[in-house]
Amino acid sequence: MIPLKYTINSLKRRKLTTAITIVGVSLVAFVFTAVLMMAYGIEKTLQDTGSPDNIKVVRKSATGEISSLIDGDAQSIIATSNMIVKSKEGKPLVSNEPVVLINLTSEEGGTGNLMVRGVNETYKELRPQVKIVDGREFRFGVNELIVGEGLFKKFPDAALGKKIKFAGGDWLVVGVFSTDGSGFDSELWGDAKQILSSFNRGNTVSTMTIKLGSADQLDQFNKFLMKDTRLNMFEAKAEQQYYAEQSEAMSMFISIVGIFVTVIFSFGATIGATITMYSAVANRTVEIGTLRALGFSRRSILSAFLIESLFLSMLGGLLGLLLASSLSFVQISTLNFSSFSEIAFKFSLSPQIIISSLIFALFMGFIGGFLPSIRAARLNIVNALRGM
Repeated sequence: MIPLKYTINSLKRRKLTTAITIVGVSLVAFVFTAVLMMAYGIEKTLQDTGSPDNIKVVRKSATGEISSLIDGDAQSIIATSNMIVKSKEGKPLVSNEPVVLINLTSEEGGTGNLMVRGVNETYKELRPQVKIVDGREFRFGVNELIVGEGLFKKFPDAALGKKIKFAGGDWLVVGVFSTDGSGFDSELWGDAKQILSSFNRGNTVSTMTIKLGSADQLDQFNKFLMKDTRLNMFEAKAEQQYYAEQSEAMSMFISIVGIFVTVIFSFGATIGATITMYSAVANRTVEIGTLRALGFSRRSILSAFLIESLFLSMLGGLLGLLLASSLSFVQISTLNFSSFSEIAFKFSLSPQIIISSLIFALFMGFIGGFLPSIRAARLNIVNALRGM
């Protein structure tokens, strides 16, 4: 086997072409990693939305909360289930939540759809992760809102102290809340009764959030809904599962489009690696002949050049990963296909993304170095020593 030191020394002698190949691979690896981080960031944001011991009741045919409707009679019947935990005041821990969309202008001048969620007095017990980070809680019975920290920076009209006009009234933003980066950080919350009244929706809400005595009771609760003909058009899902499912279409779309673009870019990086390795073979013909004359086999020559190509691609992949990891501090927002509303999220890096990115970089190196390595291994000893 040819010593690794030979490969390293050969790279040092070709600093410019080595650097160009590494940069080319790193840029493609950066794009590939960034796409995966974006898709995973949306998925992680929605997977972290809600509480593990809450369930969400929705209409079966609804594709999202906006299209789900639960009438007042159904709400009352559902709330009578003895599986529902009671609040400190002895009331069922149920939040009947109307969800509506409003339009606001972003700081870039575009228009965004923002989700407004109505909640009742039990929301603090149902969602203890909600923390007011600026201002105060909204008051029930008046047109006041609290805004998720993922929105107020991008939408100036939703800043603390601003009045938002919708449904024929002015709504004062009195607080900023955080749920540690979940999808709720992209919403505005207020009194459910005020929102229902403003939008003339009577007592029909979008969804119900309920806390059961145990997460194991979910199947039993669904049987309770199925047995009653007045309730069998509804279904219950674990709250986190429900929001995780809402991310699937969006993350898949980003992954497919992003990877398609990345594969196109990868052709350029692979061609660059191939040219670099062919150039290395042409410039080291005499060296290859000498190695063969010293007794090194064709397989050793092939392995040496292939390792060189893989080594370059690995360095490029690591550099691309390093650049992409800096995106973890960047927060952006986009339109969620399921809810048709803005969702703020951060690029997120996972061990699986790291492994996938490095494998992708190595694959480019293997494809780019395979044919030049075969050419080097097949050189005739005599012709190689003559530099032919």
